[in-house]
Amino acid sequence: MSEPAVTLADIEAARALIGDAAIETPVQGARWLEQRTGSPVRFKCENLQRTGSFKARGAFVRIARLSAEERARGVVAASAGNHAQGVALAAQTLGIKATVFMPEGAPIPKERATRGYGAEVVFEGRYLEDSLVAARRYADETGAVLIHPFDHVDIVAGQGSVGLEILEQVPEVRTVVVPTGGGGLLAGIALAIKAKRPDVRVIGVQAEGAAAFPGSLEQGRPVALPSMRTMADGIAVGLPGDITFGAVRDHVDEIRTVSEESLSRALLAVLERAKLVVEPAGAAGVAAVLDDPLAFVGPTVIVLSGGNVDPLLLNKVIRHGLAAAGRYLTLRVVIPDLPGELAHLLGEVAAAGANVLDVAHARHSAALRLDQVEVLLQLETRGEPHAADVMDRLRSRGYRVDAT
Repeated sequence: MSEPAVTLADIEAARALIGDAAIETPVQGARWLEQRTGSPVRFKCENLQRTGSFKARGAFVRIARLSAEERARGVVAASAGNHAQGVALAAQTLGIKATVFMPEGAPIPKERATRGYGAEVVFEGRYLEDSLVAARRYADETGAVLIHPFDHVDIVAGQGSVGLEILEQVPEVRTVVVPTGGGGLLAGIALAIKAKRPDVRVIGVQAEGAAAFPGSLEQGRPVALPSMRTMADGIAVGLPGDITFGAVRDHVDEIRTVSEESLSRALLAVLERAKLVVEPAGAAGVAAVLDDPLAFVGPTVIVLSGGNVDPLLLNKVIRHGLAAAGRYLTLRVVIPDLPGELAHLLGEVAAAGANVLDVAHARHSAALRLDQVEVLLQLETRGEPHAADVMDRLRSRGYRVDAT
């Protein structure tokens, strides 16, 4: 049996149904990225959507179309956080009881926001797939209607409203870049855009540690990943849906993957240069463009899919991004174990324009002579070229230097 088809008419009807339940998110220029791509770049800011992500769109369409009898039974969902909030808000708006199963370790702000919209939250399993199994079991036991996070025609149609807005806001667009987990947003955007502008390239981006689509497309069917590891919980989905897989296979031009380092650099860049807060998943499209800027024919629209990030994770990611960008530099330097030598080393670091964050000594190592000491330096630099200059200066002064 072939998967149900989602048409342009379905997406247009979903957009009309959504009404003011979701906002038309703004488009923002990114001139700092244009300097790398050589062509215009725009951000579609779904991180500024109600509930902080695009998920509010599809969830509302799916729940609004339930019958009175279905509404009376309540709804249940599985989500790492963004779909949870979309379901909770839609259910609250429509006066329906909602229960949400979340993976253990889901970001605290997403959990609290979901409860704040009136939903009951239950933690189950390590991955989204585990929570989805629990949600299905709950639906079977209670009669609640399962609101799948991506694999339903109403969900895909609702997310497709993002594609319609992009075409209206940036009519000259030639490439659209979309963060991708289970594929609901990517499928909806691709279906909407290809129906009206088949010349526009649509590119999905997955985290390397949770990239289910490349292998699935190669096998010609949805194939589950044996495991996942990524900071981007919003796109950590180990198995594409049947509906989303078919739409991505037939309408998406390319799937790219990005590393954790690239995600960190992208999140930091969006925060610094665009003054926008995004979660790691929301920065995936930016990461792909930063990795290979000349591969994207502009004007390019990058969807910032969500902004719900735990402040503790944000702090870690910022530090990781600074390190990945060469702004944090950790060096091991061997110096003579004599009075004044540490001061001399730090003077050279200062002369190179680096800021010392931390200093530690190690005197006991088989690699050191009795008259030597190893100094561990954590430095702040202006970026990779400056970090290289600092190391070159120290080596030119006779120091043995290793970056860690």
